[in-house]
Amino acid sequence: MTVVAADAQTVLTFAYGSNMLTARIRKRCHSATVRGVAQLHGNELRWHKRSTDGSGKCDVVTSRAPGNVVYGVLFTIAQSEKAALDRAEGLGNGYAEKVVEVLASGTRHTATLYYATAVVDGLRPYSWYKDLVVAGAKEHGLPAEYIAWLEATAATADPDRDRDGRNRAILTTGHQP
Repeated sequence: MTVVAADAQTVLTFAYGSNMLTARIRKRCHSATVRGVAQLHGNELRWHKRSTDGSGKCDVVTSRAPGNVVYGVLFTIAQSEKAALDRAEGLGNGYAEKVVEVLASGTRHTATLYYATAVVDGLRPYSWYKDLVVAGAKEHGLPAEYIAWLEATAATADPDRDRDGRNRAILTTGHQP
């Protein structure tokens, strides 16, 4: 298999949480272009990244269990927009970044991903965040079993109704205020 990486003007990023939703990542990086669905083998998805709002956000962790895979979406973004994505993701403030190999359409790709540095077991995502993740998974046609697993994740209502509404707006309008 060939290893494919982004060129000097672009960055290839593996989105596995709310950034799978194209409208969400494009709000952060207008140049975001879908490259396809990808698999990160030997890892599992957890919702234990401690957010500044007290809820759980997505994270990937290495897993020794056979067959574990995290599905996500590969996006190419302009190198000039990378700093904006870093800020939106909280790079250096709850998330760090690493380079991984993912598999998409039979080809290995070298991509960056954000992983949590501040985790708390037992956290639950707010329902709006889970809904963004599920919407992104459905938009890109991730496997039905994986989507069902995402949908079955226990979530909690956000006590900040304004924040809930702002984040849900992207689900109905495609735009986030």
